[in-house]
Amino acid sequence: MKISVSFLSCKNVPIALKKLNDTDADYIHVDVMDGKFVPNKTMPFREMRNIYKYTDKRLDVHLMVEGPKKYIPLYAELNTEFITFHVEVMDDIEECLELIKSYGIKCGLAVKPNTPVKRLVPYLPLLDLILVMSVEPGAGGQTFISSSRDKIKELRALLNSYHSKAFISVDGGINKEVKESCQECDILTVGSYVTNAEMFQPQIDNLR
Repeated sequence: MKISVSFLSCKNVPIALKKLNDTDADYIHVDVMDGKFVPNKTMPFREMRNIYKYTDKRLDVHLMVEGPKKYIPLYAELNTEFITFHVEVMDDIEECLELIKSYGIKCGLAVKPNTPVKRLVPYLPLLDLILVMSVEPGAGGQTFISSSRDKIKELRALLNSYHSKAFISVDGGINKEVKESCQECDILTVGSYVTNAEMFQPQIDNLR
């Protein structure tokens, strides 16, 4: 199981990133919120671009924004492995996915808890990653929605039926107990369970 760690709930981001850089976490999960698609807002790109000063880990960028097209070129400048945006956005989804791929970056789509996985079907041939939101997007520290377990299983069956090799990541309320509900996933995206602890590595070990 790969682990992607979000710093969304961290008060001191530089210190958290340095601590994460000393762990064996696979990715740093970068939450980008515009205050429109979700109520909350994260730091602007002019600050986010400095992330390289604190970590050399690959980035897993999650765009919770209304217009992903204008954000993609910015985050493509960074040490980015994945750029994911929401299937619920109004932008031309296929065009945005192709734009991500044009930078040599893996592309993904995220689905909110109430969005059926069948919404993803038209885009499966383009996808490298699907991010299942197991909480309502927009804030850290929430509790895992139990019905996400069935949604993950349904998504795995869907991917198998279409012979898709896209990774499944799950994001929201992830901890040691919840991981048993996410065995069909390839990546666990975790935040406060790791970053609220004094020592990050033991928490990551608990999720492997």
